[in-house]
Amino acid sequence: MSSSNPGSPSATATSSSSASSFSSKAHSCIQALSSILSTVPSSVSSSSSLLHDPTISSQISTILRDPDSGSGDNNLCRWLYDTFHSPDPELKLVVLRFVPIIAGIYLSRIALRKSLAGFEAILLALYAHETTARDGQPISVNVPDLTQPSIYHEAKSSVKNQATELNLAVISPTLEPHGTMRSSRRARIVGVALELYYSKISQMPVSSKLEFCEFCDIWATGIQNKPSSSSSSKQKTILLPWELLQPSLRILGHCLLGAHESKKLYEAASMATKSLYERSLHDIDAKAILATSSLLRLEKMALDPKLNVDHTEIGMSLAL
Repeated sequence: MSSSNPGSPSATATSSSSASSFSSKAHSCIQALSSILSTVPSSVSSSSSLLHDPTISSQISTILRDPDSGSGDNNLCRWLYDTFHSPDPELKLVVLRFVPIIAGIYLSRIALRKSLAGFEAILLALYAHETTARDGQPISVNVPDLTQPSIYHEAKSSVKNQATELNLAVISPTLEPHGTMRSSRRARIVGVALELYYSKISQMPVSSKLEFCEFCDIWATGIQNKPSSSSSSKQKTILLPWELLQPSLRILGHCLLGAHESKKLYEAASMATKSLYERSLHDIDAKAILATSSLLRLEKMALDPKLNVDHTEIGMSLAL
């Protein structure tokens, strides 16, 4: 069996064909979107420009925030659903960019008992994508075993078995296929959508992260500030189980401690984290209290160099 060399003419032709196909898909998506939005700038001609154009993002956000948005026959929801199923990975990022506002509005409107089939179809599509990608495996990390000695410490108790076993902490359990949105599955499905968003967060524009911080604060307090107004409205607070809270805190951790220079994003993330901490105190949720207070502690350490000490480093006074 013959194989193509990456630098061979056949491999180059295949790559060129794929790029041409993705470009065609992006052009088709932009054309379809132009029939939904009031205006599409001429500069928007590729998946990347579609992701980062502020005019496009503002118009889509405005439509998604409309009181009647999210229904099964909503044209924008249909466009987002179809776009996510495109083979172009950059077009998938365009849909992920709006996950914060889709999840935020969806959870905020559940109590209204309105038809939100359009939002649910998008969230279920994201969940199905992750279910397939994980192939029945959970997301886990290896946690060091402190009963085993290391170069930094000695084990307090004697260890009979010197073989270091893996201590796996499960961040996200195995996913089960779900084709419908039920109240018992809602937090898990939305949480997985947020996990997928977090996995691509370095490619998301700041405006998307700001929207997430906004809705985190609304989820925690039930208070929504009205755009272009100094007034605010009180809504019913939503339940914040661990399936929702954990990915939310991971996203906020990026906004607080990540490599970006947006002061506005940092302030929004700080406010949202404090609101979630106060909410966890109100709910007397020990796990949530520990997680939110730990993130606030990390924020404080990042701001104060005196607290950001690496105790594994040898001080100059102790150096030979």
